[in-house]
Amino acid sequence: MAIYEQIGKSYDLTRRADPEIANRLAVKLQIKSDSSYLDVACGTGNYTLALAKHGGIWHGIDQSTKMIDAAINKSNSVTWQVGEVEALPYTDGSFSGVLCTLAIHHFAALIPACREIYRVLLAGRLVLFTATPEQMSKYWLVEYFPEAIYKSAEQMPSLEKVKSALDEAGFQSVDIETYYISENLQDLFLYSGKHRPEIYLDENVRSGISTFALLASAEEIVAGCERLAVDIHTGRITEIIKKYENDRGDYLFITAEKY
Repeated sequence: MAIYEQIGKSYDLTRRADPEIANRLAVKLQIKSDSSYLDVACGTGNYTLALAKHGGIWHGIDQSTKMIDAAINKSNSVTWQVGEVEALPYTDGSFSGVLCTLAIHHFAALIPACREIYRVLLAGRLVLFTATPEQMSKYWLVEYFPEAIYKSAEQMPSLEKVKSALDEAGFQSVDIETYYISENLQDLFLYSGKHRPEIYLDENVRSGISTFALLASAEEIVAGCERLAVDIHTGRITEIIKKYENDRGDYLFITAEKY
């Protein structure tokens, strides 16, 4: 079963396309109005629809039927499909660009997935938005939910593995840009509360984040939230956040090109 079948029902309560991230993705994809684009592991289509506003003919694919059903209910301006990234149901060279946000850690096999994406690209860019284990080890969430963050980071391919998979798939150039969480981030994914720690006390927020919904034990969530609530109340959270400051960035934009 696709893991997001388990959290799809409440996903859109807290998950939506962040305008800043969507705009940066659009610029990196170099969207043209008459070209076709694919959002791989599109979920409920939040970023697909946000990017479609910039132009182009869009397709979205996800392994979760529940997520695709939600996407279909939002809009019929995108062609939605259930499928696996390792066996994309499209002909060679179907798209001028491919997008994937916060999902490569769910791929069953990174190299076959990258090869499939390369195959369906005519010539253009693959743009990934993701995090690395090294970045996640510097999230202050480690202070309160160490086991869950460790398990989550363990799922994430390192930047070296991503670059190696892209190279093996045939992509000719790769550009890396760090992303730091903004205070007004609208998409409540894992580290979205970097500057707003109180959001992690909200069960609805946690239920839309796979790390909490699928990896964290109930005991760790209860204990971590209790400690976090106390630290927010006393102001100690400011010291904790400062302790984890670093220059690695919180997430990465990775742009790979097929000529």
